[in-house]
Amino acid sequence: MDIFTKFKPLETAFNQLISFAPHNPFGVTIEKTLTATVGTINGKETLLFGTNNYLGLSQSEEARKAAAETAMQYGVGTTGSRIANGSYSLHQSLEQELAQFFNRRSCMVFSTGYQATLGMVSTLAGKDDYLFLDADCHASIYDGSRLSQAQIIRFRHNDADDLRKRLRRVGNINGIKLVVVEGVYSMFGDIVPLKEFIQVKKEENAYLMIDEAHSFGVFGEHGRGIAERENVEQDVDFIVGTFSKSLGTVGGYCVSDYPQMDKLRLCTRPYMFTASLPPEVIAATRENLKIIANRPELRNKLKNNASRFYHALQNAGFQTGPDISSVVSVILNELPQAAHFWNRVLELGAYINLSLPPATPDNRPLLRASIAAAHTEEQIDRLVQIYIQAAKDVGLTLN
Repeated sequence: MDIFTKFKPLETAFNQLISFAPHNPFGVTIEKTLTATVGTINGKETLLFGTNNYLGLSQSEEARKAAAETAMQYGVGTTGSRIANGSYSLHQSLEQELAQFFNRRSCMVFSTGYQATLGMVSTLAGKDDYLFLDADCHASIYDGSRLSQAQIIRFRHNDADDLRKRLRRVGNINGIKLVVVEGVYSMFGDIVPLKEFIQVKKEENAYLMIDEAHSFGVFGEHGRGIAERENVEQDVDFIVGTFSKSLGTVGGYCVSDYPQMDKLRLCTRPYMFTASLPPEVIAATRENLKIIANRPELRNKLKNNASRFYHALQNAGFQTGPDISSVVSVILNELPQAAHFWNRVLELGAYINLSLPPATPDNRPLLRASIAAAHTEEQIDRLVQIYIQAAKDVGLTLN
């Protein structure tokens, strides 16, 4: 058998997608970034609404300057993992600063957000343990769960009562029970009812991990995420997240108050067997963390932008997700129409994300926009008009 035979169904599905419209939604190349919100795609200036650059910090002057100076001093890479030659004083400083920012005892920094969740889930749970995962959790959480060899139990999305039933059904076990949720879910942009899950966690003597990837820097008085906003930070055992959204760089982290966290450096495989983050990335991340801590007006601007866009879409008759966050999705029913819509938006001058089944809830295609503090009101309003025009062009009936 040919080694690529197993990919024939994928090839067929991809060819069908491309047949609906000329541009490949998963092969977009940004040729140049002009600002945090404008880039060049296909030789044309394009509004960037699909980048997760929530606070616009990928272009911060402080981070760019620090990265350039640090690269000149340290070079552009470490060439080793954190347990070999890849731990610089910069890495340790960032871990200390993140722990301080979250008011936690310990922090581990990973080379990507994916590796942070993959590593922590696969290490904290083992073959005698049970993992309880929200049905809409990110792929990295499910991948880590499979690596852990723990028993995996899914509960209905954002449904604390369903989690309670499943925890009680398992009953007393020799191992641990670890519940994993997200602060903001990346498909609909909906928010976890965290207090409800914490109540269940306490009732059933379980541990709780929250992935604040899409909520870090966005929610909470100081930008620490949904746990801070709900004033329940000390009831969450482990917080994981990424640098590639609000912080505008690349990397991931886990913070916790457990004194044994340092021992996990010796058994967390994505931490042990991956080259550490380059010094210039660490330097840029440290600068942007200061901005998140000291410039709450960025969060306010993002909140206003997201609300403006969300309500404008609803007023125009689009079906959106249930909550206002930095992720604002339009829900469609048919793949061909969604592909045409996405292509038309790009042709009209804006880049957004097309999300497709099976990665989407309810197996429905989504058009996902990432709103940033750096977007102007004019850019927000322009995207709304582009959506309305695209809907008209592809025959989408608005309610």
